[in-house]
Amino acid sequence: MVNFRYISLFSGAGGLSEGFIKAGFKPVCHVETDRGACFTLKTRIAYHYLKETNQFDKYIEYLKGSLSRPELYNLVPAELLETVINLPIGSKFNRQIHKQIHQKLNNRAVDLIIGGPPCQAYSLVGRARSSDGMESDSRNYLYVHYAKYLERYQPKFFVFENVIGLKSAKGGRYLSNMKNLFKKKGYNTELFILEANNFGVLQKRKRIIIIGKKEGLKIEIPDFELVKSPQKFEVDNIFSDLPELKAGEGINKFLTYKKNTNDYLENASIRNGIDVLTQHIARPHTLQDKKIYKIAVKKWNKNKTRLNYKDLPNELKTHNNENSFLDRFKVVASNEPYSHTVVAHIAKDGHYYIHPDIKQNRSITVREAARLQSFPDDYYFEGVRECANRTAAFTQIGNAVPPLMAYEIATLIKKKICQKN
Repeated sequence: MVNFRYISLFSGAGGLSEGFIKAGFKPVCHVETDRGACFTLKTRIAYHYLKETNQFDKYIEYLKGSLSRPELYNLVPAELLETVINLPIGSKFNRQIHKQIHQKLNNRAVDLIIGGPPCQAYSLVGRARSSDGMESDSRNYLYVHYAKYLERYQPKFFVFENVIGLKSAKGGRYLSNMKNLFKKKGYNTELFILEANNFGVLQKRKRIIIIGKKEGLKIEIPDFELVKSPQKFEVDNIFSDLPELKAGEGINKFLTYKKNTNDYLENASIRNGIDVLTQHIARPHTLQDKKIYKIAVKKWNKNKTRLNYKDLPNELKTHNNENSFLDRFKVVASNEPYSHTVVAHIAKDGHYYIHPDIKQNRSITVREAARLQSFPDDYYFEGVRECANRTAAFTQIGNAVPPLMAYEIATLIKKKICQKN
């Protein structure tokens, strides 16, 4: 069996990489600047290694809290954990990153580079909140370094993911310059606008995927926009087997499920055989927030209408701005085929992600957000410290590529490469 090799840049929590691993690709290195996300990547490396070496019971022990993180990592060869490179991509550290990648390559070729730079500089919301429209943000130009990695490692393909705002950022000039630079480095590109719900993800998440192909390579780029997964499930499938929690309740490790799995969770490999539920802890909320949440849920459940901030009773309003962000309180629609987009702002508060069950009266948990992104339940999100870090986990989940979507992309690319070979 051929294991095509890839380098993951701007890896985050590894959602894109997880899809490629599941499709049979082999990571050479993951490069990520966030330390908490690097621990998440290492824990996932431990998961795959222990599963492949018939030691999966050790990983289960970790999920139950019987093993510490250092004890888990001690079970994994150091050279595997060292494939996670915790450095920022850029002029200051590129030489050091290349040195570490070179040590892992052993003079073997790279088939793909995957990953996309942080999206805040291109996002519509990010530009709206910035005093200069993100013009001075250095992240606007990380694609230049991405191109340097293409030039150095000469992969057959690259997969570059980003937000829709990339098309309009600076009047489209960033995107145009990006494509021209990739062309200069020897890559023809095709841009696709993809909806995650077309790939079996129960979430409305529209993203740009740029596929680059090395010039002269006689392999056809698949048309990913033709993928239309028939959606026969509703978002309630995400919540139905999970224990009911009120605000502030839950357990970080080893919480049992409320009931058996369902067809969606099985088809999406979210419930994949383990009976250990982690990171299902509800945020605490103020009494005022819980009153607002109940109003929002009632409006949605009765008429499928969203709460407008202007319509709240005056005693529940905390500020006078009634001209923007009027939908800041939003219910995750359990009776629809997909939820609204999960973004990193969920780390700051849960107002935009209210649980649809009025009896629970809370925002969604880390595990519920991870499921909306199609992460399997055995995926554990780490922080810098070994104890649970809800903020770090939510940020990683909100910034991630849904693994289910990544798997379909990887499968189609692999099929084209194998046809050629």
